[in-house]
Formats: sequence, C-alpha cells, structure tokens
Amino acid sequence: MNNTNSLRWSILTALMLFLGTSITGLAQKPAAVSSTDKVQTIKKGKYTLVFECKAPLFSQEINQKLIDTYFKVYPALANQYNKKVTKLVTFVIDPDYDGVAGTSNDKVVFSAKYMTSHPNDIDVVTHETMHIVQAYGDENNMPGWLTEGIADYARYAYGVSNEKAGWSLPKFSAKQNYDNSYRITARFLAWLEYSGHKGIVKKLDQAGRDKTYDNGEIWKKLTGKTIDELWLAYSQNPTLPNVN
Repeated sequence: MNNTNSLRWSILTALMLFLGTSITGLAQKPAAVSSTDKVQTIKKGKYTLVFECKAPLFSQEINQKLIDTYFKVYPALANQYNKKVTKLVTFVIDPDYDGVAGTSNDKVVFSAKYMTSHPNDIDVVTHETMHIVQAYGDENNMPGWLTEGIADYARYAYGVSNEKAGWSLPKFSAKQNYDNSYRITARFLAWLEYSGHKGIVKKLDQAGRDKTYDNGEIWKKLTGKTIDELWLAYSQNPTLPNVN
C-alpha cells in the first residue's frame, strides 16, 4: 500500500470510529431484507399456518402478532363452533390489497398498508378466521348481515387485543336495526346471549352450515319470539355487561 492509500485508509478509519462504526462493520452490513414471496409454514399441534408475506420490509413484529393470534384464537373458535373445520389456513400479506382483510375458503388476505397503519388491530385475525370456521359454502340461506354479525360477535367474545386497538361494540341507538351488520348485529347477538338465550349464536352458526337457516322461523324456534319482537325487547333495555 503506497503512502497516499495509507493516508486515505487512516482518515477513513478515523472517520468511521468517530461515527461509532467500523470498516469491517461497514463492509459486512447487509442490505435490507425483502420479505417478498417469503413463505413460512408453522405447525402447532393439530393446526398449521402457511404465512406468505408479499410486502417488502413489512414489520416482522406485526407478522408475529398475526401468527400468535391465529394459534391462540383459531383453535378456540374451531372447538366452540366447528370441530370439523380445516386445520390448515393460509395468511397472505398483500401490498396491493386495498381493503382491510378478506377471506376466501381457507385463505385470509391482509392489507399491508392497513396493518402497517393499524398495528394493534390484530383481532382482524379473529373476525376473518371466524369466517373460515363458519364454512357456510356458496349456497346457503344465511344473510350477509348475520354472517358478518357472528364474525364480529366472535371478535367481541374471543378477541385478544380489542381494547388496545380501540375496537368495541357500539352504544345502542334508535336509528339502528338488527340487520345493520358487523358490530351492531354483534351487540344484539351478545345481548341475546346475556338475556336468557345462551348458546343462540352457536345454534345460528350451525344452521348456516346445515343450510337450515330461515329468517322467519328459526328465531321463533330458538327463542319463542320473532326477530322483530326480540329487537323490540332489546331496544327497550339494551343493557349489556361491560359495554357502554
């Protein structure tokens, strides 16, 4: 090494030491790892999760929360509602998905953008995997409002981080109706469970798989009242423990 190169090396070394690093560290520092098309298969007991992340540099912390929530919540939902449900589920983190999350058959697609901006909304997993547990099939009589209401009821009952995510059942309003879907329907279902009809959500869910749901008859069969009569009773006294 000539004197000029030696001088340059000494200056560069001093500069790196001043910045709190080293020549060796600089040379060995890896490039940011892209998780595009990265697929993991994780198995715990009877349950398996195939986890595919298509989003470059997506948070590994969020990845792990999604995985942990699956293994905590999905077996509990399956045990409660549908023991025959598949034990193999796929999660996909998609940077091009514009919604929050969506489920098709045994696969859940999560929006990378949404999860990045809402890292505590982990119970999206609970709602979406309940759709897998429901397994109503394409030809069924279950109305969409009840399907989504049951999924949000599952989130209410089995969620692991609802409070941290700022998610809760809404206050009752006279402007609401039982078929408003999602959290409004979920609160009505929770009230039914609390008000003398324990197990009704499980029975309604089973009717969806058995293709026996009938909006006009099943409510009276299960409770002795029509759904409109039940909603009227709910509207007159919508009190629900631990819910404002």
